Amino acid sequence: MEFTAKQIAGFLGGRVDGNPDALVNDVSRIEDGRPGTLSFLANMKYQGHIYETKSTVVLVQNEFVPAQPLSCTLVRVEDPYRALAKLLALVEKRPNRSGIEPMAFVHEEAVIGNDVYIGAFSYVSKGAKIGNNVKIFPQVYISEEVVINDDTWIYSGARIHNNSVIGSHCVIHSGVVIGGDGFGFAPVAGSDFTKVPQIGNVVIEDYVEIGTNTTIDRATIGSTIIRKGVKLDNLIQIGHNVEIGENTVIAAQTGISGSTRIGKNCMIGGQVGIIGHINIADGTKIAAQSGVGQSVKTPGTAIQGSPAYELIPYQRSYVYYKKLPELVERIRQLEQIKHPNIKE
Repeated sequence: MEFTAKQIAGFLGGRVDGNPDALVNDVSRIEDGRPGTLSFLANMKYQGHIYETKSTVVLVQNEFVPAQPLSCTLVRVEDPYRALAKLLALVEKRPNRSGIEPMAFVHEEAVIGNDVYIGAFSYVSKGAKIGNNVKIFPQVYISEEVVINDDTWIYSGARIHNNSVIGSHCVIHSGVVIGGDGFGFAPVAGSDFTKVPQIGNVVIEDYVEIGTNTTIDRATIGSTIIRKGVKLDNLIQIGHNVEIGENTVIAAQTGISGSTRIGKNCMIGGQVGIIGHINIADGTKIAAQSGVGQSVKTPGTAIQGSPAYELIPYQRSYVYYKKLPELVERIRQLEQIKHPNIKE
């Protein structure tokens, strides 16, 4: 499939700066662009590559002013990254399958909607309800009384347990476990523990995407809830009775302990650890590898560190921390001047 720069600009509501008839039939990164491909420049730290790239067309911001001559044609848009996403959605090749493969098992009391695909070696249990246009790829397990609503895709190897409810237009990637046993143990005399039965479920609202090998535990009582529009990266652990607010995004290897409430529109970096039974305000930003040990009460706060606190004070403190050996040596020298008889 080929597109001209003019066609691309028309589709994106942008404008062409250069040859409107320039043809592209593939995409590439700007740093290793090839003739006939489209690239984008969203992060200006990559700006140097645009003067050397061999890409035929590059998406740039409307305000971009080149500092050197360019060999590529520009398509100017408001947001190059979002524009690229819109283009990729246009050409993405997703397998559009329907029907139940012979080696799949579907219980006779399961309810299956229209245009559903269930791949080989998948298992759909008694009482499960599968909506219209749901795609369940091979080797997926759907437990009893699970509800999966319209237009949701579940990739190979996912496991959906114990009365979980999955919304519409969700994407659940390979290896995800939804509704696994929550980590509940009560200490008893000595050093033993008694297991607390986990009898709740998981509720996932519409337009949620869950990355590979992420786990979401079912609630002890009630529901673990992932609100509309949440995006979860790979290898995330979400404990029992956690609630994550609308349109929050969380990067890989983050762990959230039980009964914590995270607000809407939050951004949480990779390898963040969050203790249980706290509240994170709407719009909070948590830098990678932070450890959050107390509630964040003010919306829009940015925090970093372990234990995490406000971003700017943390960064100022870290500047001093890096210079700590030099500062200690200076203090020693000053003390020797003031008290020359002091010995270490």
